[in-house]
Amino acid sequence: MWERGGMNAHDEGSHARQGRTGPEGPDGLEEPSGPAPPPEPATGVAALSPLHRIAAAVALGGVAIVVCVHLGMTFLHVAPANTVSKEHGTAIEDWIYPEFEQNWKLFAPNPLQQNISVQVRAEILTADGGVRTTGWYDLSAQDGRAIDGNLLPSHTQQNELRRAWDFFVATHDDDDRPVGMRGALAESYLRRIMVMRLERSDAAGPGDVVDRIQVRSRTVDVPSPRWSEEQVSTKPVHRTLPWWPVPEDEARGGIG
Repeated sequence: MWERGGMNAHDEGSHARQGRTGPEGPDGLEEPSGPAPPPEPATGVAALSPLHRIAAAVALGGVAIVVCVHLGMTFLHVAPANTVSKEHGTAIEDWIYPEFEQNWKLFAPNPLQQNISVQVRAEILTADGGVRTTGWYDLSAQDGRAIDGNLLPSHTQQNELRRAWDFFVATHDDDDRPVGMRGALAESYLRRIMVMRLERSDAAGPGDVVDRIQVRSRTVDVPSPRWSEEQVSTKPVHRTLPWWPVPEDEARGGIG
């Protein structure tokens, strides 16, 4: 029998096991350490040199500033008249027109109630010195066919031609004379689009050059629904503009 105050076999074994356990290892010996794994290669911006990081940060900051300015200008353009838009109206218009023009206003939507197609024809100078006139190209119909069935139509297909015509109509009187400072801009903008579309359709042909173009619109009111008592005419109305000479650089593909 063991004496009081001694330890039995179970306590001795437990103490021995505790004594052999240490931070170095189960037997109190320092374990050999293998070679450290190589550091993972840097990716993304971290892989760039300090100079390139600064350049990337500056470029990103510049893009962010331009986006913020554009959103602010667009908001002031479509928002109701306020102190800021009245004070800086010229700067806002210079930024928006003609590429970013909006035909709607906040809190005052104006849905279109007409089908408007824009058409163009050209007078071609042939390589042998002759002159010929093309038929009418229905550019709106071309855009419509490109959009039909397209789940993600481009902004150009949907709005470029329509907005260019709206811009022209808004800045010209019924006799097609420019009204205000933006009339000449609207005319040159519409003409450039027409020339690009004719070039895309190969209207001139090899060796020939577009000398003049003529634009017209065909407007048809949308019929009233069956339940409406409103009567509208569905007879097409044409508006034909005078012939416009095409500058030589545009006629030969010099459009930026």
